[in-house]
Amino acid sequence: MSLEEHKLLVANRGEIAVRILRTAKRLGVRTVSVYTEADATAPHVLLADEAVPLNTPASDEERTANENAKAYLNASAIVRICIERSVTIVHPGYGFLSENAQFAMLLAESGITLLGPSVSVIEEMGLKHRARALAIKVEVPVVPGSDGLIANLEEAEHVAEEIGYPVMLKATAGGGGMGMVVCRDVGQLRTNVLSTQQRAKTLFHNDGIFLEKFFDSSRHIEVQQIFGNGLDHVIHMGERECSVQRRHQKIIEEAPSPFLIERQDLRKNIYDAAVRLGKLINYSSAGTVEFLVDDKTGKFYFLEMNTRLQVEHGVTETLYSGLDIVELMIRQGGCERTKIPNEVRGLSPALLDQERFLLPPTDVHAIEVRVYCENPATGFSPSPGLLQHVEFPLENEDIRVDSWVSTGMVVSPFYDPLVAKIVVKGTTREDAIDKLATVLSEDVFENEKSKKDRFVIKGTPNNIPFIQKVLQESVFRRGHATTEWVDNGGVSYVPSAFTVLSPGINATVQSLPVRDIGLGIPLSGPMDQLAFQAGNAIVGNTLDCEGLELVIPPSTSGVKGGSMFTAIFHVQAAVAVTGAPASVLIDGREVSMWSKIIVPAGSKLTGSGGGLRAYISILGGFPGIPTYLGSKSTSMGLGGYQGRALQTSDVLQIRSSISSAHVLSPLPQRLIPKYPSQWILFSLPGPHDDIEYLTSAGIEAFYRRDWKVSSASNRMGVRLEPPDSLSSDRDQPILEWARQNGGEGGSHPSNILDNGYARGSVNLNGDTPVILTNEGPSMGGYLCISTIATADQWKIGQLRPGDSVRFERISYGDAFRLQELCDKWLETVIAISSGFNASPFDLLKFSPEGQALRDPKLHTIPALPGKPKVVFRQAGDSAILVEYGHMELDFSIRAHIHAFETSARKLGFAGIKEFAPCIRSTMVHYDTMQIRQAELLSILIDVEESLPSSLEDAKFSARKLTFPIVLDDKWNKEALLRYMKSTRENAVYLPSNIEYLARNNGVEGGAEEALRLLVSSSWLVFGVGFYLACPFLVPIDPRCRLVSQKMNPSRTYTPRGAVGIAGLIAAIYPVESPGGYQLFGRTWQAWGKGLNFASDRPWLLEPFDQAIMKIEKEFDSGRYSFKIEPVTFSMEDYVHLVASMRDEITAFKRRQEHGVASEEAREQILLKEWKEKEESKGSAIDMQVGDTDDFETQNYITASLSGSVWQVKTRIGDLVNSAEEVLVVLEAMKTEIAVSAGEENVGLRVSGFGKGMKEGKVVQAGDKLVFFAD
Repeated sequence: MSLEEHKLLVANRGEIAVRILRTAKRLGVRTVSVYTEADATAPHVLLADEAVPLNTPASDEERTANENAKAYLNASAIVRICIERSVTIVHPGYGFLSENAQFAMLLAESGITLLGPSVSVIEEMGLKHRARALAIKVEVPVVPGSDGLIANLEEAEHVAEEIGYPVMLKATAGGGGMGMVVCRDVGQLRTNVLSTQQRAKTLFHNDGIFLEKFFDSSRHIEVQQIFGNGLDHVIHMGERECSVQRRHQKIIEEAPSPFLIERQDLRKNIYDAAVRLGKLINYSSAGTVEFLVDDKTGKFYFLEMNTRLQVEHGVTETLYSGLDIVELMIRQGGCERTKIPNEVRGLSPALLDQERFLLPPTDVHAIEVRVYCENPATGFSPSPGLLQHVEFPLENEDIRVDSWVSTGMVVSPFYDPLVAKIVVKGTTREDAIDKLATVLSEDVFENEKSKKDRFVIKGTPNNIPFIQKVLQESVFRRGHATTEWVDNGGVSYVPSAFTVLSPGINATVQSLPVRDIGLGIPLSGPMDQLAFQAGNAIVGNTLDCEGLELVIPPSTSGVKGGSMFTAIFHVQAAVAVTGAPASVLIDGREVSMWSKIIVPAGSKLTGSGGGLRAYISILGGFPGIPTYLGSKSTSMGLGGYQGRALQTSDVLQIRSSISSAHVLSPLPQRLIPKYPSQWILFSLPGPHDDIEYLTSAGIEAFYRRDWKVSSASNRMGVRLEPPDSLSSDRDQPILEWARQNGGEGGSHPSNILDNGYARGSVNLNGDTPVILTNEGPSMGGYLCISTIATADQWKIGQLRPGDSVRFERISYGDAFRLQELCDKWLETVIAISSGFNASPFDLLKFSPEGQALRDPKLHTIPALPGKPKVVFRQAGDSAILVEYGHMELDFSIRAHIHAFETSARKLGFAGIKEFAPCIRSTMVHYDTMQIRQAELLSILIDVEESLPSSLEDAKFSARKLTFPIVLDDKWNKEALLRYMKSTRENAVYLPSNIEYLARNNGVEGGAEEALRLLVSSSWLVFGVGFYLACPFLVPIDPRCRLVSQKMNPSRTYTPRGAVGIAGLIAAIYPVESPGGYQLFGRTWQAWGKGLNFASDRPWLLEPFDQAIMKIEKEFDSGRYSFKIEPVTFSMEDYVHLVASMRDEITAFKRRQEHGVASEEAREQILLKEWKEKEESKGSAIDMQVGDTDDFETQNYITASLSGSVWQVKTRIGDLVNSAEEVLVVLEAMKTEIAVSAGEENVGLRVSGFGKGMKEGKVVQAGDKLVFFAD
């Protein structure tokens, strides 16, 4: 029988869809998968020959959770797809529509074969009370109970009285352990009859229920498979035992049954009963007959028949080597559809030989565990989320893995949380249990070979630790587990973890070393590295072990709950809390910071009332969190716990600290760092501390000034404001510039053509200094005046809004002396924490000795014929910026940079960590432990001078990638509408960025012609960085290089995959984010997952790649595969190209200059009008709170941090009912901070507000916000 003529649709998802597809592929059957938006990149979509979406709504808003959850139940939609795709056979898997008689009927009416029994059989067996009646007909024992459906409560009471309590109410249409309720007396029965009917109606659209005797001690034994050919030939394939269950859902299945091993007569009786039932209904295809066996008497009773492939079918296939039940189902379906005259329409009895399965083999035992993303500690509640690391054991004859997940996949909340089934085979049951325990053991590997035998899954909580405990229990190992064993507390399971009760303002997992990959992938790690490392030293970890970083604002009246971190530890743990001062409590008892603390099992740890950032180090770290891209740190949707800050109910695995380790006294006070409100930051001038950009007086004023930390600061950057005296004087410039604008870099003098940034750089974003921190961009288009010494960057993590900052220039040598001081401080902490004597000292007592540079240019190579001028600039103590030529975009310079980097890499010098090339420069990041600045500078100069005088004949090998692009798309239009509603309604680039691009560039054909130009040329990747490997692109054809200004102010939202232009540069946004580029289309992002990406390389593009934009109306985000071809970029060809169109380029630039001048003039007017309108709007806003000066009382709440008033949630006269009642919400550090009433104000009424208090007002830490009186 040929199967190649058939096309199989799999009406399912997850591991069962993958398992079916693999068999179909092996048999040469063409396949179709269906999927929802949530499953767009799932493996069953990629494995099938064709994939069709189940829900294609008109807009994003219509993609509701309901649609994702119910799409696989849409029988008519799936049948329609079958017809459209010429499907002949359908495998329903299990769950969803697998036992839906209506679906089977629709398929049959359309001439499509369901791989399963007939419609009538599905219908009869789908209703459990009808299945009971059929079982009785062939003398199959059934559980004592009602003869049919329960009509009313009186009948239920009568049946229960007759058979005796306890009883179980069952939904006749139920399945999967749902729709069942145990009643132990008449009171519970009366309470539950109506509610069980109602729940059955909700879950199964059928409110029919019946009643059965409930056995407290019973086994669940099933005969899998019975297999029939629809021609009165039915066989059994042995039994399985599935007694280990939670909430009536199976966890562990095994074959043969340990209960039947010594009960051969009972086994035979069960087999015979199953086959009799199958023959009665002339069964075809695979099915399962489930029995309940009384553990005390050995009597067995029919439970139900599943007319589908069973979840645990792999156990039977493992027991009987060479068996593939899915293959038999496909072949049976092919036989049923045969068109050959006189051909038997069912599998031959020779293929279904009962002798093969008469008794289970005596030298094989198979056990399967279901791995769920669920939390056993909270009643096995589902735990959807990100799988941050998945590693399977190498499959062999003893280990089988059925799964659908991989690293980086998200377990959706819409579906069953099953992620894998692990089946092992042993020569005995004990051997199989031991092998399974090894496969599931923790990933602490002695060698690479043992690692390959393990199944590792990290990310959201899963049930593997619970299964490990089950495998250790003597009840299970002796084969004595019953169906109620788990639910009755038979497994003594306590998670080795803590649960977050309150995450505070921001709690994240951080670790060292930082994520030092480059390409705009944030470094992450602790903001205050010294306090973090000290905590690890105190508790006994390695210095780089992962821990928690908490943001805890200063303690002020009424700040409760929202700013407090609280966690309950399920096992004993040794911890240390370091960082800025905070109140640390264990079960309400104050404990010391900067010391080792023992947290007993079941105790709560609380941190509140802090100075800003505190760190919790836990002995052993977080073994359940994987390393991602070199770090366990949390950053921008990746790493840490689920790629995000901790949330209430998060569960983090830890290692239990069994012994009460020796606890020393806290560190000496002199050794604990001070956290002042006035800070000195030691910094190295450069890279742009230069009179080319700022006047000499302006540079000196920058270093003299006491800058104020803005409330708009966070882990991405610390924004600085001028002193109050300067900010109030609008006529006095904040920064004194030496130029009018940034040339091709932009219209503001702070703008430059994009270049790399060093960590700790002070970025001049317009007139606003911003210290670039752990999550800051790796490159961008602004000057950096100074860079904080690496050893002093710990201070950045403790800068509070309202603190003052002064930058003090130091020499490169002083930067090393400062590093030595920090190293000595850590060594002292380690010594004292280990019980040794050491002399403490004040870390802040550092005095520079050397003379700091006044010119950051380390070396300059003058321009030579064919070679541009080169400037080597100091960028802190671990980077050198190499700049070429003038502030203009030049392909020959970019080619020169590429040649420079290539030559440097070939030399293979140790210590160079990364080159970060961009438009006219490359930032060379280096490891100061391996190479010093002077040595590296000498090497870089030698490399540059070794390059040929001309690179016009140079060729660079790269790749050409085709990107689908939807031009003038709906997503970007929606982003602009948001911007116009929330930020600015009138600007030169509104309401259409594309029309603005046409006007700004003098494009005569308007928006349509502008779009044509944007896709008419290949784009060259000049750089990769900024954030998450964002590519900087420039059209190769100069006639297609449109220019634009950035949006001012920037958008707060940009869709992932949006394509926009600023200056001459285009970028593809890697994730949803703020942004200021002018948007013209949307493409498949260059960062993420799916085809062409890997979990350890989630970026796509590299410098000198070429991108082609192919216009699409829409594109399928789940199945798009990039067309990637090798390509060579030839400078000679490029020069000839430019020469051949010189006149056209000149004319294009002339029109462009005219358009830019016109649009800039218009924008100046519109921007001025908008600013005036905003100022008038601000002055008009006034809260109706009266003259607050008269309402000051002794009871009040204050601002915990400097920030702005986001919301006032109370009025004068309101009564305070609880301490947790939120009265004011502040916005600080990009975070909403709730300020609550506090215990002391409960029962009082709001009597007034702080002076000038209104929404939008900037308040300082300690400012009085709300007053109270009787």
